[in-house]
Amino acid sequence: MIGALRRKEEPVARTGLILSGGGARAAYQVGVLMALAELVPRGSPNPFPIICGTSAGAINAAALAVHASNFRMAVRGLERVWSNLTAEQVYRTEVWSFVKSLLRWALPAYLTGATPVNSALLDSRPLERLLSLVINFQRIEQSIRRGELDALSITASSYANGESVAFFQGRDDLEEWTRARRKGKRTRIALPHLLASSAIPILFPAQKVEDHYYGDGAVRQLAPISPALHLGATRVLVIGVSGNTSAGHQRQLQAYPSMAQVLGHVLNSVFVDTLEGDVERLERINGTVAAIPEAVRQREGIGLKQVEVLKIYPSEPIDEIAAAHLHELPRALRFMLRGSGGTRSPGAAAVSYLLFQPGFCRRLIELGYRDATAREAEIRAFLALSKQEQQA
Repeated sequence: MIGALRRKEEPVARTGLILSGGGARAAYQVGVLMALAELVPRGSPNPFPIICGTSAGAINAAALAVHASNFRMAVRGLERVWSNLTAEQVYRTEVWSFVKSLLRWALPAYLTGATPVNSALLDSRPLERLLSLVINFQRIEQSIRRGELDALSITASSYANGESVAFFQGRDDLEEWTRARRKGKRTRIALPHLLASSAIPILFPAQKVEDHYYGDGAVRQLAPISPALHLGATRVLVIGVSGNTSAGHQRQLQAYPSMAQVLGHVLNSVFVDTLEGDVERLERINGTVAAIPEAVRQREGIGLKQVEVLKIYPSEPIDEIAAAHLHELPRALRFMLRGSGGTRSPGAAAVSYLLFQPGFCRRLIELGYRDATAREAEIRAFLALSKQEQQA
């Protein structure tokens, strides 16, 4: 993080957009983007020259980059997809598909000790088909050449060496980077990068990208904001997918935790805690830099500079929202999850990542829209937007 802040002064402020992972929770990001789209002038290009996505957030990021010439149109496309999304469009939901996945994984491992290729609890081929239909990856380069986009970054986790790799496509002057357990690699973003970044371990199969297998980008992503800074962002808007973690919303655990509760705890630590921790670290660095007089920084050669950050997180606990929509799960999945506690309210945290159903997704979109609308003044100041520009 600190190394990423040591760079020469940029002549123009560049705004980075950080879209985190979280499976179906990423629908919340669409609601926030809808509110943002209403603030920018009609027909205007994407206001975020640097877009960084991880896991399901990578899918939203790629969709924005593809339609960088018209931000409102890009967001409308995302809203249409997410509002009508069903689990069947993301993973196969027939009982036989679940049984086959279990047998495919368990039997070879038991009989031969070898793990079969594409072994996972869920078959994500429907998601592959959906993304191939709704995202034209060739347009990413067109957006860059037209100057509507500086860079798109998609983060995935290498199963070979444990590195967090930020695959990026951007301006020719952007350089690759290497830090401890993370690096930035120039490439041409394509379907395998999105599938790899969104492949939640065990649940979805690993994806092969450039001769190596990768999984969900949120795993071992120690510094989620870092790619945006390396790509030239001088300020960042972070849209998270955490629930409300205030004391009033914390459920008291009185019984032994179910498997679903444990899994939810693990998934939240991967998808939520790291991002929020990185944002706090950046804010502390900003505070430290602000406390050092400019003259002292110049005299001592201190290369740190402040990076403005605006964070938008859900104002309501997503776990509780998911609990109210557990009945929407496909029947076969509900049957498979009964023994794990996933069909009961305490296990809703884990299930929320797989709850790709219209009722749940639309509820999160509404929440995201409401949360962002309530902070209109902050967002306008951050993006330097005026009401006159909106009406243009």
